[in-house]
Amino acid sequence: MVATDGGNNQLRFDPFLIQMVRVVDSSNNEYCLEAVTPNTPLEVLEARHFRDERGATPLGQMMEFLGVRRLQELSPMLRPSSPNKPVSPSWVGVYRELMEWAILFSILNKDFASDTLLVFDGLLRSKVFAKDLFAKLLEGMKARIQEKQKSRRNLYLVGMAKHSKVLDRYRLAMRLEGVLDTSYPAYVEVPRDVEEKAYVWSEYARGNEVALEGGEANKFVGGKMFLVKFGTSRYDPIWPVDIFEPQKDQAQEILGYLLADAQAGFPVLHYPASLQKAHENAALVGFDLQVLQDQVFEAIHESLGEKSNALDVFRLQDADPARRRY
Repeated sequence: MVATDGGNNQLRFDPFLIQMVRVVDSSNNEYCLEAVTPNTPLEVLEARHFRDERGATPLGQMMEFLGVRRLQELSPMLRPSSPNKPVSPSWVGVYRELMEWAILFSILNKDFASDTLLVFDGLLRSKVFAKDLFAKLLEGMKARIQEKQKSRRNLYLVGMAKHSKVLDRYRLAMRLEGVLDTSYPAYVEVPRDVEEKAYVWSEYARGNEVALEGGEANKFVGGKMFLVKFGTSRYDPIWPVDIFEPQKDQAQEILGYLLADAQAGFPVLHYPASLQKAHENAALVGFDLQVLQDQVFEAIHESLGEKSNALDVFRLQDADPARRRY
């Protein structure tokens, strides 16, 4: 079992709006640790990922595979800032998502000693890529998985989310109809037409089968959704799981592997232990966060010059006097 998770780690006092983009797997392998602010020029970010005209990082290698060299060509949501408009910090979340997809694509190229189930934190679908680049990425992922089969190694890919509009919409109806109301672990496949009704944008639920029937091509969806209950109680939580579209016919085998991992889940019961480990590893907390916070204060101290004493007074003041009421 290998799970990956990425996190935006924010500081307690941070006038620069620094966000640490970090992606780690369940074995505590760190694939990305990057400091980004909303004011970081895209040209600076692009320079980090290319060296001698070749991709030097997982994101750069993914961009090279997709045939793009600029971040704004990779995603329409990454645009150069305009001098007449304030910078929107939302693009940092898009950048993090692109980094997570790039690292997943990179992991699929590794050598595995045994059959492996890769668990992605989130559903296997995205709308941040430009044009048909996400569909091209999915084809590349499929090719890498098939390449491993030549050496008798099976790679399985699933995406698991904590929330889903599909589950939110149909949760009460499922309870009334007794769907997944069992005393044993169970799962049910979600039909595309049922899934489509839960989204504002129907293309977020449009699979490859729609294109085969003469409909619009699938540009955003890489997985087939299943609703899964890992516990043995009628009232255990139900989770949305995306199985990689080419592997949907192997759902029973794949979910069986995921069940074994979920039964060992802690501290959240009936939730894959590998994802919980990845989340724990990705979070910057405690001593690590304190070191980063001290570096921010040091940078502000240097930038203030002769007025740096004001920062020392500021640090001694109570930042949240209202908490005394508790």
